[in-house]
Amino acid sequence: MRVYVPATIAMLQRLVAEEELNPVSRTAFAVTPALRESYATGDDDELAEVAMTEAARASLRLIATEAGERERPEAAEGEHPAGSVMYRRAVIAADVDEVALRPDLDDAVVRLAAPLPLSAVASVHVDLSAAEAAVERAAEVVDAADLGDADAEFVLGDAEDHDLAWYATQELPFLLDLL
Repeated sequence: MRVYVPATIAMLQRLVAEEELNPVSRTAFAVTPALRESYATGDDDELAEVAMTEAARASLRLIATEAGERERPEAAEGEHPAGSVMYRRAVIAADVDEVALRPDLDDAVVRLAAPLPLSAVASVHVDLSAAEAAVERAAEVVDAADLGDADAEFVLGDAEDHDLAWYATQELPFLLDLL
């Protein structure tokens, strides 16, 4: 099954260094039966785009968490890369055999049965630098948007207007070096 795993730049760095990643709660998104049922129309490509968009939104939550940790007084100086590189959404597309469907959480949510090996990664999708300011603002309000705040939803929409760039798995180390 093709899954879309929300990530951050720091998580991508761990994936390359350790050749596997244990995503937060092993949460990923996929084209599930519940997702298919929730859309009256849409082919597999369109539904995959929905799952990837959900993963990109989850990436915003991960970025917000990292930003909060960065601001802790006990956070080490230089704990995150210089500049705003951390304000780029990332989604890992991977092919895995075992997932548990979690329609109780959302239509597209699945849980991975095991850590994600680098060998299962099909591609990586990352924001370009032009999206950083919008992503930073969206990370600050993603929870409010989920709760229905119209202004926050507008800010979130600005970030989601930026398309994620596609990178082949073998390009990932070079991409991270260039960031």
